[in-house]
Amino acid sequence: MPWHARLHLSYQNEADRTVARFRHDGPLRILQSLYPEGDTVCHNVLVHPPGGLVGGDTLDIDIEAADGSHGLITTPGASRFYRSEGELALQRTRIRLAAGARLEWLPLEAICYSGCQAENRLEIEVAPGAELIGWDVTALGLPNANQPFERGTYLQHIEVPGLWLERGRIDAADHRLLQSPIGLGGHRCMASLFFVAGSPVARARRDALLAHARTLLEASPLFDSAGATSPHAELVVLRVLAPVVEPAMQLLRQVWQAWRSELWQLPAATPRIWAT
Repeated sequence: MPWHARLHLSYQNEADRTVARFRHDGPLRILQSLYPEGDTVCHNVLVHPPGGLVGGDTLDIDIEAADGSHGLITTPGASRFYRSEGELALQRTRIRLAAGARLEWLPLEAICYSGCQAENRLEIEVAPGAELIGWDVTALGLPNANQPFERGTYLQHIEVPGLWLERGRIDAADHRLLQSPIGLGGHRCMASLFFVAGSPVARARRDALLAHARTLLEASPLFDSAGATSPHAELVVLRVLAPVVEPAMQLLRQVWQAWRSELWQLPAATPRIWAT
């Protein structure tokens, strides 16, 4: 039997405290709200008890943040798209920020197992005055466990309507895409870190984010397969290719911490779940 799960999570500012409320249908929920940085930033962990998606499964995640609220969302482990007999496994995430809201969307990686038929969609709507830092990390197979991505397809869709669209389909049979130096060049992890604003960001502020990213890139073993750019006045993006997840995630965490300090004068507050 396929799983169909839905979650709606909303953040509100109540007496200078960010409060999270949610409702769910099926095996998808939020753990207890945590406040390691004080009342203004609410940390939440999104949990999918089955641990992965097979053909026919659908996860729908809807997140809203109101004026003055600041939420940080992560997951306790990787999302997993398992082998399918032909049906699609779909995860859809929609994030909507009202004016004056902040959100950090920091799920751990999505792993595409050989034989999966998977689609992962992320849509972000940011009102003027709102800001978001988020990332998306995808692993094709488990190379270190001798489980290569040999069959199946994966479609990734990241969109800020009217501003930014990244949409690509990876077929395990497309060896030119996977192996070519103008494709993935043999790498099996793709990652993007992005800052999205609802209003044009001053050039000096965007340049500061790019400088932080490029300084950390220079010290990274992924220097030759990563780059940072600001293709629009409301967007800054760091893109990374890596042989496996760990070095990509390490780089993204470093840049995320530098960006939140630069943008919001917040220290590096690593979610507690990452240490377990």
